[in-house]
Amino acid sequence: MRKIVECIPNFSEGRNAEVIDKITAAIKTVPETVLLDVESDPNHNRSVVTFVAPPTRVVDAALAGASKAAQLIDLNQHQGEHPRMGATDVIPFVPIAGVAMDDCIQLARECGERMWSELRIPVYLYEKAATRSERENLANIRKGQFEGIRSEIATVEARRPDFGDAMVHPTAGITAVGARPPLIAYNINLGTSDVEIANKIAKAVRYLSGGLRFVKALGFELKDRGIVQVSINMVNYEGTPLFRAFEMVKREAERYGVPVVGSEIVGLVPQKALNGCADFYLQLERFSEDQILENRLAAASGDAATASDNAASDEAASIAAAVDTRSGLSNSVGNFAALVAASTPTPGGGSVAAHAGMLAAALGQMVCNLSIGKKKYADVEPLLKEMRAELERLGDRLQSLIAEDAESFEAVMAAYRMPKETEEQKAARAAEIERATLEAAATPLKTAKRAIDVLRHLSALAEIGNPNAMSDVATAAQLALASAKGASYNVGINLSSLVDASAAADLRGKVERLVSEAVALAEQVESKMLQALSA
Repeated sequence: MRKIVECIPNFSEGRNAEVIDKITAAIKTVPETVLLDVESDPNHNRSVVTFVAPPTRVVDAALAGASKAAQLIDLNQHQGEHPRMGATDVIPFVPIAGVAMDDCIQLARECGERMWSELRIPVYLYEKAATRSERENLANIRKGQFEGIRSEIATVEARRPDFGDAMVHPTAGITAVGARPPLIAYNINLGTSDVEIANKIAKAVRYLSGGLRFVKALGFELKDRGIVQVSINMVNYEGTPLFRAFEMVKREAERYGVPVVGSEIVGLVPQKALNGCADFYLQLERFSEDQILENRLAAASGDAATASDNAASDEAASIAAAVDTRSGLSNSVGNFAALVAASTPTPGGGSVAAHAGMLAAALGQMVCNLSIGKKKYADVEPLLKEMRAELERLGDRLQSLIAEDAESFEAVMAAYRMPKETEEQKAARAAEIERATLEAAATPLKTAKRAIDVLRHLSALAEIGNPNAMSDVATAAQLALASAKGASYNVGINLSSLVDASAAADLRGKVERLVSEAVALAEQVESKMLQALSA
């Protein structure tokens, strides 16, 4: 597994785009670093930058950004709504893939040591990397901000940094470096200009004041908009979901006759956190993330970036897609296999049949590519290119049938769950079961037809393609045959449930003829393969 660490440095500049661009450009100069997001807030005068990198590079990238920030940001001139103590205010490391929290703690300590030795910026360690319990909470460290820390750091023991002398950098201040789980920065805007109301609500919501367990919150004034904001850090979105924080702020605001006028997410957010909001507000019953169309499509087609029913991997998977180079093969194969192996009826045999057909089409395209551009096949190159384009089209259609088959089966199950208390309900249920079952039989029939289309091209390709790839053509033909036969079995199992005997007989005849053609075509390719072996 590729090792990936997320880093989200916060810089005390949210108004000067040129400065922000220079900082992010410095981060991007570090090899294997991928910049994912930049969120700048002029009211807070702060930018939140999100990037990912392997553990061997992530500290270098963080220091590159911090070094540039120290050159360009002077805290003596900085003004903003958000509390701050450094030009680079915080640098958290978050484990994403192949990395444990202990690894990020070590990275935080390495970063802190180098911040001092290379940039002469002292460092406090916070969250999971904290060396003192009182420093686990960033708010305790930042209390008094740059000016307060500057006046006390040399005389108050509790203010002494973990790395560096007891003095702040004259312009860049001091930085908090830590390790933590994924965090959601979530702001809720209120329809009032009274910042005291925002402060009271923040106090009611945050954990330290008796509020929600995994919430930190402060009140801010957004002067340019004439409103105020409850700025929230959701430090564990599963322990305290977004909707719960929103509802509590809304309820508290009602006490003061103040409406919620909007909310915003700063930076990136795990998909699972938003799914929870949809589940809550729509009052969904028995909702599963496997019901999300994009998830099912991605998983069924073997997309390593998003195919997973493991909640902990949601964010890791999307980030891995941005960073990964060649490590996705085993993941993509494993994702579909794991989805099939799970204790759910879908994806089942029909989806697997479509997947086999898709692979057959892909192998056919490969053989075309191994032939196109070679002098030996110049005479048939136009035909090979046409064949390649058609195999690509067929592969795309078979890929879509992977999810379509699963959806058609689920529609049958939904029909069986319909109410049947009254005669009218029974009739409606029976009609829907018949309709859904007919559709569930028609879907694998489409798969069988497309698989045979693939076989026809493979049969032609065995005659004109690169003979060195004959084993690939033969393998593709067997996959396409399995696709057609597997699809036929799924047609048959649905036909047995149909009330309309005429429709069932018609479909049964069609699928039998298709399978006969598939067998003949596959045998032609196999014969060509056996000839090549005996030559």
